[in-house]
Amino acid sequence: MSKPLFISFEGPEGAGKTTVLNILIAELQPKLGDKLVTTREPGGNPISEAIRAILQPEDDNGLEKRTEALLYAAARRQHLVEIIQPALAAGKVVISDRYVDSSLAYQGGGRDLGVEKIWQINQFAIDGLLPDLTIYLDVPSELGLARVTANRKGKIDRLDKESLAFHQKVRQTYLKLQSEFSDRIKIVDATQPLDKVVHDTRELINQVLEDKS
Repeated sequence: MSKPLFISFEGPEGAGKTTVLNILIAELQPKLGDKLVTTREPGGNPISEAIRAILQPEDDNGLEKRTEALLYAAARRQHLVEIIQPALAAGKVVISDRYVDSSLAYQGGGRDLGVEKIWQINQFAIDGLLPDLTIYLDVPSELGLARVTANRKGKIDRLDKESLAFHQKVRQTYLKLQSEFSDRIKIVDATQPLDKVVHDTRELINQVLEDKS
């Protein structure tokens, strides 16, 4: 790698995003060494992690939906200036578990705040910086929620506990974003066996790594 590269991973609850990410990061780490930076949203630094604790408690904490959207954007801004921008400036490969498309899908779609309004809020936060590649792992909402209930080893947070209708709106927003920005957002069928999901995702990453070399 001789050029910076920014990859984000997206998906609804139960898509297996974190599992796939962990497998692929373990493969990439020996190849890229300290040129690989992995991070997550909301989080990645102390300020954004503190905001994450407000945004993703186990139970409902009364957080109003516009406040929620603004807090995600605030956490994203701090994450960007503290982690993502310095890494890209140093020519590194940044892989983030979620980025701005999560806000568009969850707050714009799921919370019915409108994708355009959430985009405007986040333009102030990201100042035009979008990933070179966004990998969207897609799974029907019913299957995703069933996986969360059956397999989630950590806590099930307040977003996991939202209604099926909420999660369906999130997924439909993701699918619309993917169709509108197909040059950047690539879809992987996450209903496939794990090894096939990993394979398809690996192919997308290898392609963009070759393009940037």
